[in-house]
Amino acid sequence: MTLADNDNIVRLLKSSDTRDQGFRLLLKEYGDTLYWHIRRIVVNHDDAEDVMQETAINIYRHIDKFNEASTLVTWIYRIATNESIRWLNRRAGWFSSIDSVSPTLYQELTTEASPDSEKIELLFQKALLSLPTQQRIAFNMRYYNELSYEEIAKITGKNVNTLKTNYHFAVEKIKKVLKENVL
Repeated sequence: MTLADNDNIVRLLKSSDTRDQGFRLLLKEYGDTLYWHIRRIVVNHDDAEDVMQETAINIYRHIDKFNEASTLVTWIYRIATNESIRWLNRRAGWFSSIDSVSPTLYQELTTEASPDSEKIELLFQKALLSLPTQQRIAFNMRYYNELSYEEIAKITGKNVNTLKTNYHFAVEKIKKVLKENVL
């Protein structure tokens, strides 16, 4: 999608007469990408759908607050990321921290996996879930969404150097898990 297309979506969203049309166009263009971004954080399909719904509601409700200081994509990813983290925090309620939820997420991943899932793919996902949440988010956004560190910084509110460090440590941990379990 081009910058002009995004500008058109923003223009449609900002007008009360065309907001619904702009919202449908936004979801058509970014719905799948946002869903998978959320799913990689919360893991479970049903939970990802719930978080996606909350994300969509927040985008619709708060489009007037979008000041175009960042791109539309950065803004909607930030909402999706924040909603995903909020969901993980609620889920971690009785755990000591948000990162304590990872074993539960891994159990759900293996339960949802189809019988013919590749062993290496499950191992890769297990490695991802072994990462602290912030490293996992940085890795997902960089690896799957191919976002720059600057874009990720705008989305997460983290420092670029911190994100580079998180990504580096994530890659090293993933390599370690894969080496230990494959070789």
